[in-house]
Amino acid sequence: MDDRLLFTGSFPGYPLTGWDGVRSRFAWLQTLHDVPQDARFHAEGDVLIHTRMVFEAMMQLVELLHCTEAERGVLLTAALLHDIAKPLCTKIEANGRITSKGHARRGGLLARRLLMSGDGLDECLPLTMREYIVRLVRYHGLPLHFFDREEKELLAASQCVRLDHLALLAEADVRGRICDDQAELLDRVALFREFCSELGCYEAPYRFSSDFSRFEYFHSERRDPAYDAYDATTCEVVMLAGLPGAGKDTYLQQHYQDWPVISLDALRQELHVSPEDDQGRVVQQAKERARELLREQRSFVWNATNVTRMLRAQLIDLFVAYGARVRLIYIETPLEKLLQRNRERQAGVPESVIFKLLSKLEVPDPIEAHHVEWVTS
Repeated sequence: MDDRLLFTGSFPGYPLTGWDGVRSRFAWLQTLHDVPQDARFHAEGDVLIHTRMVFEAMMQLVELLHCTEAERGVLLTAALLHDIAKPLCTKIEANGRITSKGHARRGGLLARRLLMSGDGLDECLPLTMREYIVRLVRYHGLPLHFFDREEKELLAASQCVRLDHLALLAEADVRGRICDDQAELLDRVALFREFCSELGCYEAPYRFSSDFSRFEYFHSERRDPAYDAYDATTCEVVMLAGLPGAGKDTYLQQHYQDWPVISLDALRQELHVSPEDDQGRVVQQAKERARELLREQRSFVWNATNVTRMLRAQLIDLFVAYGARVRLIYIETPLEKLLQRNRERQAGVPESVIFKLLSKLEVPDPIEAHHVEWVTS
């Protein structure tokens, strides 16, 4: 199983106490107070009341007793954060209905920022543990709506989180509310468990025949996940990703010193473009240089921040179209250390740019490239 789905030892975040303890520790929970919910689905009250009920429901689940301390910490923290973006997404429609569309995806982004800041934690969580919580938040609605989604989305989720953990979060989410259809929702969670078990991805990621076959399944119209795709790639592109000051240049010197490098930072200096200016000319020039190397079937490194999934996908599509295999390496360092490094750089990036990038940061998922690796520096 992927190391990103395993946790051993203690949970370093905070004492695993009751609701009163966590509410006094995490100031951001107060943002959920007075955020309304549709009474048809949440007759218990506002989002803060619901979050308390979900947290307490999670603590009472029998399955939690069989989890490790680290797993309990991860699941309870996900329960606290699962609706963290509802204050940003909640709207009262013209017909009076209250909606919060998109709160799961935005919740993942916001959860990452809160956990990276370490606010209320004894110490910042390890990268793998933090990102596991982020992905639980992002996918927390899947067990209740999986029958409306494609099988591909469920298999994608299995590469990022254990679906048995996701089912526990969904069950707590249902038990932590007052609604007329609670029994039906619990039946959906049970059906989700059965369906994932039949697919062979309930307690472990769905196993593809190879990394290449996995990539082909998620990046093509192919419908059969069991298909063993033929690897005809002719070169490799190493795509580095990470915030400015994370250590990408150091990693590059240590591991790919002799490779051709396309660096957006270097191109900005060459073209006299500030990081705060429009980057269109820089990216256009970088892509043209990449095409030249790809036509020659030469492996190279693409060195840039690449913080969003959409930007990475556009580049990966370009590389793959020329027959390249893509190795995506995300590099991270603690935020305080990163900011200090940036201040010490001769051409440091304005901190406003760093925090803007941080607000958009999406740490790469395993399905984005042929090989995805996380590195801490």
